[in-house]
Amino acid sequence: MIHPSAKIHPTAVIEQGAKIGENVVIGPFCVIGAEVEIGKNTLLHSHVVVSGITTIGEDNHIFQFASIGEINQDLKYQGEPTRTIIGNRNRIRESVTIHRGTVQGGGVTQIGDENLFMINAHIAHDCKIKNRCILANNATLAGHVELDDFVIVGGMSAIHQFVIIGAHVMLGGGSMVSQDVPPYVMAQGNHARPFGVNFEGLKRRGFDKSTLHTIRNVYKLIYRSDKILEEVIPEIEQIAESESAISFFVDFFKRSTRGIIR
Repeated sequence: MIHPSAKIHPTAVIEQGAKIGENVVIGPFCVIGAEVEIGKNTLLHSHVVVSGITTIGEDNHIFQFASIGEINQDLKYQGEPTRTIIGNRNRIRESVTIHRGTVQGGGVTQIGDENLFMINAHIAHDCKIKNRCILANNATLAGHVELDDFVIVGGMSAIHQFVIIGAHVMLGGGSMVSQDVPPYVMAQGNHARPFGVNFEGLKRRGFDKSTLHTIRNVYKLIYRSDKILEEVIPEIEQIAESESAISFFVDFFKRSTRGIIR
């Protein structure tokens, strides 16, 4: 079903069954699969391929040669009806690849809202990206990676399978990340190491001085005290009772399974 207001270039291929919403623009030589749904006001430039069981929300801007919902690169995948879900107001630049999920990983690759994926970024099967993240040019996520809100991944960086990146993390360019990164941390290197708190990013997002001070104290507990992680987590949970920003640490450590960067 194609909404009457949609603008489809005559060279685009829209398979029967696709759902194209109000005011969607699909440019030259795009290919849209039969099980694809595209929400209103979304713009696809030329040569975009959207396949599989894929839902794209509203007001997204997808540039040429992007590939969304394609068969993933996991050798265990045997054609199961897994999905790709993309939210609203995302910018997906040239040659970005976003692969569908696997049964083993929950069956869904999911993208939230207002993210920017720069040229040639790769998002593998079963990744979960929340909101307002930025992946710079050639950033690569392996399967099952999770990015919480406001994560920035520098260009030419790669993140190992099953790694969790906490909210407001800044990963410098060329980083190789093989373990989980706690919220608010700046990290870089091969393998990535912590280099303090992402103060500039937090200030831009309106964090006040008191909250920044508390975040810095938690960072010191994790990285500069002589205590092991199991000892500091109860202290962090206690701090979180009076400072909501610290709850990101509590949630992160409940999900973390690969150990944290050091």
